[in-house]
Amino acid sequence: QLQTSGGGLVQTGGSLRLSCAASGRTFGTSTIGWFRQAPGKEREFVAAISWSGGSTNYADSVKGRFTISRDNAKKTGYLQLNSLKPEDTAVYYCAADRFGRLGRLLNNYNAWGQGTQVTVSS
Repeated sequence: QLQTSGGGLVQTGGSLRLSCAASGRTFGTSTIGWFRQAPGKEREFVAAISWSGGSTNYADSVKGRFTISRDNAKKTGYLQLNSLKPEDTAVYYCAADRFGRLGRLLNNYNAWGQGTQVTVSS
């Protein structure tokens, strides 16, 4: 199971840190991904990090502004959101791929958190 937290309301240019707390024994070998879904839009890939933390993958729209990380000892993944824009407003979801791929496809991910709302005001 994955528990997502850390969302909120922030002004343009602000920052938030999202957390993804996992239970179970496969966290340490799973890729952690973050996705987001804005109203009326499809869920889209944001970022992913390999099981070791040594490899990351970012959507072009967030590269240089968002940073994905993880702490395997705490079984927690993080997404640092900086320089937020109104177009970043969405529900953010964390997900886990137990096969350790670093993909962008929703179907790669077999476990999902419940989502946390991020709202960026202009």
